[in-house]
Amino acid sequence: MQADKSGTTKPEPENAADDKPIQFSSWRDHLAGLRWSDAEKKMHEQAIFGLLVYCKQRRLRINIMVINAYLADLANQGKRVDNAKIALRWFVREARLRGDMPGPWAGAEMRRVSDRAMPSRGPSDTGGPAWEKVLVSAARRKGLSWRSEQTYRGWAKRFVEFIHPTSPDVASEGDVKSFLEDLAVKQRVGPATQKQALNAVVFFLREGFGMKLGDFSDFKRAMPGRRVPTVLSKEEVRRLCEALTGTTRLMVELAYGSGLRVMELLRLRVQDLDLERGQVTVRAGKGDKDRLTVLPLRLVEPLRAHVGRLRELHGKDCAAGVPGVWLPEGLERKYRGAGQQLAWQWMFPSRELALDPQSGLRRRHHVLDSAFQKAVKAAGLRAGIDKRVTPHTLRHSFATHLLEAGTDIRTVQELLGHSSVETTQIYTHVMQRPGLGVRSPFDS
Repeated sequence: MQADKSGTTKPEPENAADDKPIQFSSWRDHLAGLRWSDAEKKMHEQAIFGLLVYCKQRRLRINIMVINAYLADLANQGKRVDNAKIALRWFVREARLRGDMPGPWAGAEMRRVSDRAMPSRGPSDTGGPAWEKVLVSAARRKGLSWRSEQTYRGWAKRFVEFIHPTSPDVASEGDVKSFLEDLAVKQRVGPATQKQALNAVVFFLREGFGMKLGDFSDFKRAMPGRRVPTVLSKEEVRRLCEALTGTTRLMVELAYGSGLRVMELLRLRVQDLDLERGQVTVRAGKGDKDRLTVLPLRLVEPLRAHVGRLRELHGKDCAAGVPGVWLPEGLERKYRGAGQQLAWQWMFPSRELALDPQSGLRRRHHVLDSAFQKAVKAAGLRAGIDKRVTPHTLRHSFATHLLEAGTDIRTVQELLGHSSVETTQIYTHVMQRPGLGVRSPFDS
């Protein structure tokens, strides 16, 4: 055994190849494409995820030496290692066949997987480099949402790489301006992207390192431009829904009928739908704000039947000993056992269980946003709609159709959860009869 600079003891390699880093970032895609039984695939997935968690917790690269240590650790815990050995032999063999080595830290692969699988890793992820730990600490002191924290961390990383070798704790206003101008001039980003980068970097330096910064009014700004949203007609919405079946169709109908953002839809829990009063409660929406929106009366009975199916699924999960659903850290501590109750279950759960990288539990999560987006796009093509159809297109259509029907713009603003009515006014430009009902002279 040998110890590194941090005092962590590592096993000595038996040969030169044992400590050669291994990366196989596409292992899940290859595993899914195999003609194996579901049980075999699940066994391989569970063993590989266990290895990734083991490496992430210890900040280790995956290699033969580490895999052997991981198997020994399982054996010391009294766990059977036969299946794990089979799965990890496959992992190493396939990685070598594809030449997918050397590679980055195993933790980087685990981060990409867990971002798709769970909404937050919470206290278990406080960042890697010292500057990232400073940002994470500031973000959580200010109560930023998990997605905002992710976004800020991404921009901070790009800023740190841009000013390298200068350390971010001694960065100047000139460094920030140069970074923002580079985004506009060389990378040709839009105004919204540049503004997001500005907010993230200023938060990073001001809240993280306590720097006093100016108002940044004299840097090169991205060229402004007003973009009108893509909106479907009511006929196109009908065709889109008819191109879908089952739960996916119900999700599309609810997204359109209530004007929900995609993550607001996916993170709905059973208790968030009041079928008697015809209301949907959106919790921790954009800006970490709750709001009420309308529930279409046409969907009350289909949703009631859907909840009945969820009740059956929940009963099977409980009987199988599946842990409760994920809850935000504070709620999980305050309401222990709430994750096992039907009221807290996801309204649109995934068909398969997923490994929670935060707790290591295998539990049921909600449908992934990428899967839902692909389903909507494919349905748009099947329906013959010659527009870019996304889940957010349904939200645009909801707002536009309400305004066309004469709904007050302030009411639409509240239903959408916009902070400013100016944001809602963009839909007045795509109404079927914009302005004061002006008719084209060609119609006269």
